[in-house]
Amino acid sequence: MDAKEIIASRVALELRDGTLVNLGIGLPTLVARYVPPGLSVAFQSENGIIGFGAPPPHGMEDPNLTDAGGGFISALPGAASFDSAMSFALIRGGHLDMTVLGGLQVDARGLLANWMVPGKLVPGMGGAMDLVSGSRRVIVAMQHSAKGESKIIPELTLPPTSTRPVSLVVTDLAVLEPTSEGLLLKERAPGVAIREILTATAAKLRIPNEVPEMAIGDAG
Repeated sequence: MDAKEIIASRVALELRDGTLVNLGIGLPTLVARYVPPGLSVAFQSENGIIGFGAPPPHGMEDPNLTDAGGGFISALPGAASFDSAMSFALIRGGHLDMTVLGGLQVDARGLLANWMVPGKLVPGMGGAMDLVSGSRRVIVAMQHSAKGESKIIPELTLPPTSTRPVSLVVTDLAVLEPTSEGLLLKERAPGVAIREILTATAAKLRIPNEVPEMAIGDAG
């Protein structure tokens, strides 16, 4: 598995039966490939669909079936489409059980920055702010570092997405849980030592006596 597959497969283990889950643009959409067998999850995309699945095989793409980032998706039996007003009513009304978002930075308090880099083209803020504020549980799925720089930092240097801390951070190196006392190291990726995680993390981490290796799900 590559880094993105490790992250997506681990996030999929956080899914619960009968829940409504938003998958953000990019890496989070891969989670749909790793839904545990027997689990019924309704995936929502803010452009107006509930009940989508993994990308279709090459040659079977439908231009009318895309996620919010324009990536091709499949529609599962019972799927429903609707306008963006209805979609954001679901999000802002607190009806989402969980959302999975990518991230540019997460700080020691669990605050997320994921919608813009100052000085660079910003196509729009999208639904990130609504999703972080309105979902019952927020999971960040991102690589631990970018261009040699840690993305887990003491304090955000990019504009925050919300004043609400996220629930969990899953990277290619670790699973981190924001707490009132800082970021707790809950799990380490397969074959990754704690010292490697500490070296790659700019923020301070709380290290329990036992840090289990993260479980990895299988593609469906």
